[in-house]
Amino acid sequence: MHAELQLDNQICFRLYTASRLVTQAYAPLLSTLGITYPQYLVLLVLWEKDNQPVNVIAHRLQLETNTVTPLLQRMEKLGIVSRKKGEQDKRQQIVSLTLKGKKLEEEAFAQVLSGMGEQLSTCPLKLEDYQRLAQELDSIIETLKK
Repeated sequence: MHAELQLDNQICFRLYTASRLVTQAYAPLLSTLGITYPQYLVLLVLWEKDNQPVNVIAHRLQLETNTVTPLLQRMEKLGIVSRKKGEQDKRQQIVSLTLKGKKLEEEAFAQVLSGMGEQLSTCPLKLEDYQRLAQELDSIIETLKK
């Protein structure tokens, strides 16, 4: 067997495992807010800047609009966001936070950040390690997008 093909030598396996475990760690924290991890990601985009077109949200999350649209429909049913036609381009859908969606930001700040901090408290990485790791992951993402 080629050593390069051993599971332990695959960066893709580590990335996959880390992603799966991080998403798993977020799940109970987000369930107390009544949202899923993908919904949380949409909220992060809207908390940064409200009233975004669907295609901008999709681009920011590096997803296709046909993946984001059903997610937004579920969020609208939960009363977290509202959707309306664009004023200048009626084909465009603008997504806005409702009052409930805006209130979730403070709850997420209080519960999710502290909860993840607690789960990672025994990890030997420091803040600057996470920042460096984020930059390195961004490099991988940008390279693979091309």
